Formats: sequence, C-alpha cells, structure tokens
Amino acid sequence: MQAKQVDFSRGSVTQNIIRVAAPMLVAQILNLMYNIVDRIYIGRIPGEGLLALGGVGLCFPFISLITAFTNLYGAGGAPLCSIERGRGNQEEAEKIMNTSFCLLIITGGILTVLGSVFCRPILALFGASDTSLPYALSYMRIYLAGTVFSMVALGMNPFINSQGFANVGMTTIFLGAAANIVLDPVFIFGFGLGVQGAAWATVCSQVLSAVFVLRFLTGGRAELRLQPKKPALHKKYVSDIIGLGSASFVMQCTNSLVQIACNRMLGAFGGDVYISTMTIINSVRHILDTPVLAIADGASPVLSYNYGAKRYGNVKKVIRFITLTALAYTAVVWVLILLLPEMFIRIFNNDGSLLTVAVPALHIYFFAFVFQALQYSGQTVFKSLNKKKQAIFFSLLRKVVIVVPLTFLLPYVGNLGAKGVFIAEPVSNVLGGSACFLAMIFMVLPELSGKKESGGQH
Repeated sequence: MQAKQVDFSRGSVTQNIIRVAAPMLVAQILNLMYNIVDRIYIGRIPGEGLLALGGVGLCFPFISLITAFTNLYGAGGAPLCSIERGRGNQEEAEKIMNTSFCLLIITGGILTVLGSVFCRPILALFGASDTSLPYALSYMRIYLAGTVFSMVALGMNPFINSQGFANVGMTTIFLGAAANIVLDPVFIFGFGLGVQGAAWATVCSQVLSAVFVLRFLTGGRAELRLQPKKPALHKKYVSDIIGLGSASFVMQCTNSLVQIACNRMLGAFGGDVYISTMTIINSVRHILDTPVLAIADGASPVLSYNYGAKRYGNVKKVIRFITLTALAYTAVVWVLILLLPEMFIRIFNNDGSLLTVAVPALHIYFFAFVFQALQYSGQTVFKSLNKKKQAIFFSLLRKVVIVVPLTFLLPYVGNLGAKGVFIAEPVSNVLGGSACFLAMIFMVLPELSGKKESGGQH
C-alpha cells in the first residue's frame, strides 16, 4: 500500500476534495457493505430471516450510541487537527489526536460493561417482543465484545484522512469490510450459527481494522504520530474535542432516539413485520446516503484546513461545491426510489407480506429527500469551521424537536397508524434541512466575506 498524501495547501479546492473524497467514497461503500452484508445474510436465514432481521434491527439504537461516542472523539478531534495543521502547529495537532485516542479507549470499555450488564432491559425498552428478543440478545451480546476495536478503527480513521492519507483511510475500511463479507456466510451458514455468526464475523472484522489503524498511526509514514504506550490524555484539549464532536454525537444520539421511537410505535401499530420494514428502510438509507456523505467527509478537512490557513475564498468554493453536488445526487436518489422501490427492498428479503408493507413505506420515507442535501451541507460547514453550537442546535432541531414528536403523534392523526411513523421523516427533511442551510448562508458567508484573506489556491 502506498501512503500518498494530499497536500491541502496546493492545487484547487475542488481537486483536493475529489482526491480525498474519491478514496473515502470507496471506503464509505466498503463500510456500508461492512454493515449491510450482515442484514442481507440474516434476512435470508431459512425460515426465520424476516423475524431475525427485525431482531437485529432492535440493536441499532445501541449500536448508534456506540457510533455517537466514536464520532464525539473522532469527528470532534479530526477537524481541530486539520485547523492546527493549517496553522502549522504540528505538535498541537498530535496532542489532539492522542487525546482522542485515550477518550475512545476509556469510553469503549465503559460501554462494553454497561451494555453487557443491561442488555436485556435495554432491548425491551427499544420495543423487543417475546419473539424478536432472543434474536436481538444473541446478536447484541457478541457484538459488544468488539466495541473498543470498533471505536478505535472508526474513531481514529478520521485522523488518517485529516493528514491527507485518504488511500490509507480507505484501506482501513476495506480490510474490515472484506473480512466481514468473507466471514459472514462462513459463520452464519457454514457453522450454522445464524444471528450469532453475523455478530462474530463483525467482531473479527473490527479487530482487523483497529490493528491496521494503530499500525499506521504509530509507524513512520504518518505525519502525526500516535503514542498509545504513553499517557496521552491532554486535559486542555478534552473540552474542545467534546465541544466540537458534540454535533456528530448529538446527531447519532438523536438517530438512536428516533430508532427507538419508530420501533416502539411500529410495534404498537403494526407488529414485527413493520419493525423489519424499518430495518430495511434504514439499510436502504445507508446505501443511498453513502456517496453524499463521502463528499461531505472529503470536503470537511479541506474546509477546516483552508479556514485555519485564512483562505476564506477557498472555503466559499468548498461550500458551493458540496451544496450543488448534494442537491444533484439526492434528486437522482428520489427519482430512483419512486421508480424502483422493490429493487431496493429485495436486496434484503423477498417475502410477499414484507413487500406489501415496505413499498409504500419506502415511498413515504424518501419523499422530499432532496431537502436532506441542505442538512448535509449546513452541518458539514458548521462542524468543519468549529461552529459547534450551531451544529448541535440543528441536529437537535431536525430529530428531537421535529421527528421524535411527530413519530409519536402522527399515528394517532386521521387513523394514519404505522404510516404516520414514516411520514415524520420527510416533514423533518423539509423543515430541518431548510432551516439549517439558511442559517449557514446567513451566518457563515457574511463572516467569511468580512475577514482578511491570506491568499491561496485557485
């Protein structure tokens, strides 16, 4: 593997975004396969695939919570690293990275213990029924064993990307995804472990990815060096990392909250088949989100670096690029969902009763999906420029203020029932996405125009 570094101080911002985003897109697709392959195989377990799929879906809120803490330290520390690199402060950037690593290890250990002890009541709270609970428990108890490895792999990978080593970051995900794809059928069908086999395959893959990340960041090719054997918790950076990472943390926590709300209401108004439907819809959402998230993630270090280097004209160019790209992509996705809904559903399961429920649900859920592009653009800018208050506010606005209340209220309006749960998402896209984007336009652009430019790229 060649660790080729992208120099953010040279070339056009568009070229730099593409250089970072292209391998990150591959990494995102691989990461997607890492997560989705489990569900594809689980959905095809003979005689119990549909119910097992719903059981695993009940684990998503806790998995989202693990991801939330991973993003708290990874997404919180990496932009600060990029800003310090833009200022030429390599030592400070390295201290930030080491602090994030220490926080990931401590938190991962705590989540493993708490999750293992309280697994059953947690899943019951999430809406598990007597029939789905055994599947959820079988998956969750094993998945928790890989928590620390998962958090290290996914939480430290942004620090590889923030140094311009996008190809290395891609390789991190590739190794885990490839291992998971190979091991899933072996453990699930070959060894006859079913849902437990999927969990074991995931844990093995997480270990492999974590080892690779640590080897690179402690090796000679990295510009910023990780020091896992020395005390690395620099207290003065903890609040800054958590402050900036809070936006991504809140976003993932609210995702978890939304999943809990959806599962409970769907269980009450539709039963296990509706919970399985939501599991599939979330999986389709992950598939279709991947390219636009790669663009946003690729743009983030470029935004942060140029902002730290006081190249504000370049920051505006990046904002324009990610906005137009996200709008074009989400519009195409919207059309595909309208025309080919069954194609996406059949990836996971061919059950006739599922298709009857899932096709109209998918149409409703993705209605007005193009407005989500505005949320992606606004949130990326706020996070990358260290506007943590705004990033947190708009995460809370869309999910906590809009989606969760509507999820609980709409099923009772006009006998909408389970359909009301799916309607909550497009409403939040229109209201939350528009508010986030407009706030970014009226708050960030005037600030950039009013600052003195240091000169830079074209």
